Amino acid sequence: MTVTAATLPNSLLQDRSFARTCDLAAVGILLVAAVMSALTFRDYGLGWDDYTHAEYGDLLLSFYASGLADTRAMSFVNLHMYGGGFDMASALAAKILPFSLFETRRLVGALFGLTGMLAVWRTARVIGGPLAGLIALALIATCPLYIGHMYMNAKDAPFAAAMAVLLYGLVRIFLEYPKPGLAARVIFGLGLGCALGSRVLAGIDGLCVAAAMALIVAVEWHRTGPLDAIRQLGTFLLWLIPSLILAYAVLALIWPWGAMDPLNAFRAVSYFSRFFEEPWRELFGGRLILVPDMPSSYLPTLMALTLPEILLALGLTGVAGAFVAAARPDLQVNRRAVKLMIALAFLLPIVIAMITRPALYNGIRHFIFVMPPLAILGGLAGGWIADRLRSKVSIAVASAILVAGLASPVIEMMRLHPYEYTHFNRIAGGVRNAEGRYMLDYWGLSFKQASDALLNYLNARGEKAPEGGWRVGVCGPHRPVEVAFREAHQPDVQTTWEPKGAQFAIMLGVFYCRKLPAPMIAEIIRDGALYARVYDLRGVDIPALLTMPGLQGKSNPPPPP
Repeated sequence: MTVTAATLPNSLLQDRSFARTCDLAAVGILLVAAVMSALTFRDYGLGWDDYTHAEYGDLLLSFYASGLADTRAMSFVNLHMYGGGFDMASALAAKILPFSLFETRRLVGALFGLTGMLAVWRTARVIGGPLAGLIALALIATCPLYIGHMYMNAKDAPFAAAMAVLLYGLVRIFLEYPKPGLAARVIFGLGLGCALGSRVLAGIDGLCVAAAMALIVAVEWHRTGPLDAIRQLGTFLLWLIPSLILAYAVLALIWPWGAMDPLNAFRAVSYFSRFFEEPWRELFGGRLILVPDMPSSYLPTLMALTLPEILLALGLTGVAGAFVAAARPDLQVNRRAVKLMIALAFLLPIVIAMITRPALYNGIRHFIFVMPPLAILGGLAGGWIADRLRSKVSIAVASAILVAGLASPVIEMMRLHPYEYTHFNRIAGGVRNAEGRYMLDYWGLSFKQASDALLNYLNARGEKAPEGGWRVGVCGPHRPVEVAFREAHQPDVQTTWEPKGAQFAIMLGVFYCRKLPAPMIAEIIRDGALYARVYDLRGVDIPALLTMPGLQGKSNPPPPP
């Protein structure tokens, strides 16, 4: 019998129509995010690490262009211990696109971030259906930390996107256990190669995979006996061998140092397992604390204060629901396993950090990779709640709460732009209340706008640079100022930590930069919080830019990659 639309039950027609609506809405969110990226990517400035990462990308291209003879990238500062996929892609794109190098890097960052969003949507959809996928995508697309970092963070944001793709691949192969299809294995191989090739920390997902695999084997052992359970596991592992080969090829391409010697991955783990710089102090809870001495409450506190409330509420509900589902014998074991795996992908890195207490700094930028699984869990929770709503009133109330919860961080991002990554939620009282208690613009992103303000000031007054160029005292990253002057076709600018002989000063609004007794040219302010100041130092004697003696060379230069 041929099944036509006319022979299908009304409920199925409604379900299909609803699914199409959810999918179209998800595509709409991705398109809006892409359009916003195209309109705003030029707004984001440079931070501490941008210039070094750009050099690393060029060196990696030279490595391949020279037929692997130019090995400078294999010992370049400590970046050779990271994969350079993002840096290579940006360096290559800069040779093709009609934008400046750092504008191109922002655009490529947006593309990586959008890829992570796409992976979040598809992961939640394949597990929980179209509505769960839509909610998960909306949660990650309205997360200020994810959005803010994807433009300008060359390490943590691409890693988060790669981990999202890896998680999608893992979910696909476990749902198709023990014989995953070709598409699932390709996605898994690409995701694994990109994730490990970005940072060896991706290996932590191995614990999540082991837990999911152990659950499936234990259930099958009990249901069909040990021989059948072990046979299925062996089949599964054999079918993944081509994926592992693909993953190694991808890793070798984007992290050649890691592939040169099998022990290099372990050397990177050893290197990053200890704090390799002289420690500095950062603000946490209104106190200056050495970064190796941050309390175990650092991560959960900052997540509670910086992530959108709707993401926290739905995400944590999803975590609880995932563990409950994993323990339910009436559910299909594959789905129990993937929910357990996603919950652990979010929780394990945080718990391990709380126990081992590594050096923690720069907010939670190193843990952006746990936001995709949290958004997926939030989407699953949202879909589960929606499935249990019966009355039109309850559906309307729940929808209004969801829309309001998503609108709140969007409004905050508009107010903070282009400093979305500094977001603090209403629990924290916003950035206005967080100022002076926690680090805001630790990346120095506001120096683009501060430099532009200084250039506009000079142009408006028709001032000409003295012989040798302007000398600008800078408390914060120096490269953004130098790049801004160069792109404005100004004469050479000298940046310095010493105010003596400087005509101007650009100061971050952080605890280690002084408020200077000099005429102020401009302030960069968002939502009542200070991000940067620009001063005219001519005729003013300023002894120091720093508030703490000896701070230069410790907390102020770029934090370790």
